[in-house]
Amino acid sequence: MCSSSTCCAAPPPGIEEQAPVLRRQLLAWWKAHGRRNIAQKPWMFTTAGQRPADGEPLDPLKVWVAEVMLQQTRLAVALPYWQRWMTAFPDLPALAAADPQQVLLLWQGLGYYVRARRLQQGARQLLDACAPGADPWPRHLDGWLALSGIGRSTAGSILSSAFDQPIAILDGNAARVLARLIAAPRPPKRDLAGFWRLSELLLDPHRPRAFNQALMDLGATVCTPRSPDCGRCPWRDPCAAYAAGDPARYPVKDAPRPLPSQVIGVGVVLDGRGRVLIDQRLPEGLLGGLWEFPGGKQEPGEAIEATIARELREELAIEAEVGEELITLEHSYSHKRLRFVVHLCRWLAGEPQALASQQVRWVRPEQLGEFPFPAANARIIAALLERLTGAATAAALGPAGEGGSS
Repeated sequence: MCSSSTCCAAPPPGIEEQAPVLRRQLLAWWKAHGRRNIAQKPWMFTTAGQRPADGEPLDPLKVWVAEVMLQQTRLAVALPYWQRWMTAFPDLPALAAADPQQVLLLWQGLGYYVRARRLQQGARQLLDACAPGADPWPRHLDGWLALSGIGRSTAGSILSSAFDQPIAILDGNAARVLARLIAAPRPPKRDLAGFWRLSELLLDPHRPRAFNQALMDLGATVCTPRSPDCGRCPWRDPCAAYAAGDPARYPVKDAPRPLPSQVIGVGVVLDGRGRVLIDQRLPEGLLGGLWEFPGGKQEPGEAIEATIARELREELAIEAEVGEELITLEHSYSHKRLRFVVHLCRWLAGEPQALASQQVRWVRPEQLGEFPFPAANARIIAALLERLTGAATAAALGPAGEGGSS
């Protein structure tokens, strides 16, 4: 007998017989109510701006970029990023040859920056693997799964969207819809094999692209996480969660684990010429390759000013006077919660060295917008520019508040 952590639930009795009807219901709903406008999903249209016929291929690059952006981002947020990205990198060679800093700048604000680096890495990998002039695009799961950051559902969505291949998906929207359809007693992540079998069973083999798009649209617009609009759902009657009277209870979730929290001391270091010191993170992790203001984790019992001075010494080999607080802000990631305490600092001695980063630079404050920073740093930059502008105004007015001396 298998344990609860490994046992795979079979699709519920009767679902296979229901599958043809469920497909027709979902596709009819999608034709009338799905996100089928070119302004909503331009990657799902031909270069002529038309919806593709069944079996007609679409541009895999456009689909791939959209799928990666949508892994952690809502459609409305991702769309303008996708448009700018495709303008800058309209084909694989352009993406492969791009300056990594430009890649990160165009991604700035989407978060999980490793996705941008992996897109460029994947472009280079696809070009390296194909003969000159040959089609670089894989037509099978293994070819997409070989690219960093591409999982089974993303690969399936790319293949079904770009090539209309009959390959199932199981993204967050699809998993939620399926969990409610059968009132699954366990979280989808604890029964992935069972949910994959259900998704494969329901997939329309003749119109896989349309079916997968419809399934995602249903989850995104009707079968939403907190307030499902069951009155508009094409699967309301066969939905076991609806029959149970509380569809929002599904998918069943594990008890959330508390996020660990850390305090990070950050130093905005200015030199005598008014330049600010920034460093570039190593090319690894979620924020790899981005620029930031130096700092690090506060140790137990350590004053935040001491944290900043120590981090500047350890990471950059400089001595600095830690001055007044500039801003305090909080930022949560999926795995931890951070509180940044930011102080203005005056550089005293030592040539900055990249002891824990790729490189360091002195830049003018107005140049900061030319570098890709993590989202939390945008507020630090804004606070710095506001402080410097206020200081410049005060200096111009003079001690009497009436301008400088004549």
